[in-house]
Amino acid sequence: MKVLAAMSGGVDSAVAAARAVAAGHDVVGVHLALSRMPGTLRTGSRGCCTIEDAMDARRVANLIGIPFYVWDFSERFKEAVVDDFVAEYAAGRTPNPCLRCNEKIKFEALLDKAIALGFDAVATGHYANIIEGPNGKELHRASAQAKDQSYVLGVLTEQQLAHCYFPLGDTPSKELVRAEAAERGIQIAQKPDSYDICFIPDGDTRGWLNEHMHREPGDIVDQAGNIVGKHDGANGYTVGQRRGLQLGRPAPDGNPRYVLSIRPVSNQVVVGPREALAVAQIAGGRMSFTGEPGFDIAEPFRCEVQIRAHGDTVPATAQLVEITPETRTEQHRADATHELVVTPDAPLEGVAPGQSAVIYLDTRVLGQFTIDRAISVTDAAALV
Repeated sequence: MKVLAAMSGGVDSAVAAARAVAAGHDVVGVHLALSRMPGTLRTGSRGCCTIEDAMDARRVANLIGIPFYVWDFSERFKEAVVDDFVAEYAAGRTPNPCLRCNEKIKFEALLDKAIALGFDAVATGHYANIIEGPNGKELHRASAQAKDQSYVLGVLTEQQLAHCYFPLGDTPSKELVRAEAAERGIQIAQKPDSYDICFIPDGDTRGWLNEHMHREPGDIVDQAGNIVGKHDGANGYTVGQRRGLQLGRPAPDGNPRYVLSIRPVSNQVVVGPREALAVAQIAGGRMSFTGEPGFDIAEPFRCEVQIRAHGDTVPATAQLVEITPETRTEQHRADATHELVVTPDAPLEGVAPGQSAVIYLDTRVLGQFTIDRAISVTDAAALV
């Protein structure tokens, strides 16, 4: 099999490429240059895709004896990931840029180019498994639950999955991968994992947004609409946030208040007690499926839902529902005709529109959707 190994400069993708070579595949390594500042340097474990990462990837490629190239996807990355990130915040949503990068860059732009060049598959260092199911290939959790990365791969389509190769999926732990890297003579065996948003390597998302978005001061209100403070831009807040609210009017019970929702049209930030963050139902119309479900999703079905990369799954009931003129609200995306509605058995907490919800059937990833609406336990009770 002719394999294009996506090499980030980290230990996972290095060992994945080495395993592909050891398996007898015809392997070519490629590093994606995503930064608009190619001279960017890495700071510890913050960020990724820096010039140092590219150099590390090249050294590994030389060690395992494969051709190596750097492809400049920075313009595509800016349009599909960075600009989308800004647009989502401007709309009062909290996006996940890592999922968007996987969707639009690593498993769309990269895979399309690889197939056009005659490659059979793209190999990455993600911890996930692909198995042959009764209706075709299926995406499943990795054997190492603590390192499982199937959540960020929930955006893959059935067609993309057919050309993906995850050599690390059956590895029980990250420690074994590091040990294998050391045995192979890979010098980055102990290189720390990257974290934070790659284009915001210092971790200061709010500061970054201040530089890239217009911010209009407005009111912070409680659930009854009473003004309890002022903000310097609603798009700088996220649901569940407690710190930095600078409220001039304390809660009657003296307890802390949290951001419950963002209203971009009225430029208001709504705050309330922690218990008001409990969500009884989530729904969204920006969805995709990793393969044929094998059943009618227009009928209620049992599943598990996960709303954070490192969060737990929650048992739930889901159903694909048509959006009619009578049911459409301002929270629905204008182009959405249907939405996936998920009702968890136990309330979710701190759900923000813009987050990605991934649907599981046991270990299988069925698909994902971007949350447009989060109905609180309080609001759900009022509808009964």
